[in-house]
Amino acid sequence: MKLSLGLFLLVCCMTLSLGSSLRCYKCEDYAGGRCSVQQPCSYEDACLHLHEKGGKTIRRCIRYTDCDNSRLSQQFPSISEYTYRCCNTDLCNGGPLTTAGSLFLSLLAVFTGLFHCMIC
Repeated sequence: MKLSLGLFLLVCCMTLSLGSSLRCYKCEDYAGGRCSVQQPCSYEDACLHLHEKGGKTIRRCIRYTDCDNSRLSQQFPSISEYTYRCCNTDLCNGGPLTTAGSLFLSLLAVFTGLFHCMIC
């Protein structure tokens, strides 16, 4: 009985997530502060976070297949030097390219691994 209920809940959760589209932040010529405009994306899209060296930051939906240097340089010909990140979870393009949260999680994983090795 518990197994049937668990499987039913799993199928329901998977079905609900299939029906929702990816949401990304959308900011053009954005130089600071907080980006709060959100846009829904298609199922073929990813969220782009592109930062021009010494300049603006662009956040928006982009086709996942366009997430490489050659395609981005064609789409943004006026930007010569940039760093970028494409991701596929809701609002994942909101923070800086290296976030404090990801740094914390990386350090936590390293220390957990070291602690585990010391115990063994």
